[in-house]
Amino acid sequence: MRLIIVLKCGRRGDRRQAAGGRTLGAATLIFSNNMYSKFRLVRKYLSYRFNAYSGRGHGMHSPFVYQLIREVFMDRSRYHAYGQPELYKRRLLHDHTLLEVQDFGAGSVSGKTKQRKISEIAKTSSKYKRYSRLIYRIASYYRCKFILEMGTSLGVTSSYLAQVPGLEKLVTMEGADAVANIAQQELAQYSWVQLTRGEFTSDLQNPDLQNLDLGGRTNLDLALSLLPHVDLVFIDGNHRLIPTLQYFETILPKTHESSIIIFDDIHWSREMETAWEKIRMDERVTLSIDLFFIGLVFFRKEFREKQHFTIRF
Repeated sequence: MRLIIVLKCGRRGDRRQAAGGRTLGAATLIFSNNMYSKFRLVRKYLSYRFNAYSGRGHGMHSPFVYQLIREVFMDRSRYHAYGQPELYKRRLLHDHTLLEVQDFGAGSVSGKTKQRKISEIAKTSSKYKRYSRLIYRIASYYRCKFILEMGTSLGVTSSYLAQVPGLEKLVTMEGADAVANIAQQELAQYSWVQLTRGEFTSDLQNPDLQNLDLGGRTNLDLALSLLPHVDLVFIDGNHRLIPTLQYFETILPKTHESSIIIFDDIHWSREMETAWEKIRMDERVTLSIDLFFIGLVFFRKEFREKQHFTIRF
């Protein structure tokens, strides 16, 4: 079963949008030039499983991480908040409406459009519920009030995050208008959720917010300006080295000691592994956790020495 998950990750990864959103096109050059082969991913996953700390916390010497494993990672409760997003995703998987979406893939020609079914986008872009549920539990456990999501896609993970208890504002970003329109229909029920559109690092072009004088800043700057600070950030967009590092640096001024940044697909390619390595070694990061498909970084000053853990999940 674990190997099947890895292979699915590989199929999903080769369609990643590289600038400002989620899965928007089948850019075949991404797979050949950037993403690891499925065989390589399987080998990496097996190595991860063999070398990682126990998913039950056995042998974990960090009290903070042990508590996180036992109370969050291992939590098998069936939260009420899971119901709506998972029902929504089931509807999407049966919706064969065609959308004209713009492909910003790393191996594609920028500006190219492609017709894709909503069901196909839902199948290839949405996170497995195991991980969406985990992100929801992390945000809930640490009582995150201000959340930024980079990569809305159809809004499935956004729907989980929108229901975090005590949440005051979720800003979620999507690069493709047609996909954002579908997500907006679902997210409209949450008045505290704001969806912004456009490539993350492109100049501001948001028709709904033209009354704001943002001085030519990027769409990521816009999203951050809508939040007093960030308690949790989920980055699931451009899976390349330089943009990922740029996102990290841009977000840092809005973080605080208890902030958490979650990176998706940290082993998806050599570039993503390099980005993950640079980020976890950054002097401002005090704790990092590798769950293979996602990576978490913390900035807590209570840790006297930098810590890194690879944990089975």
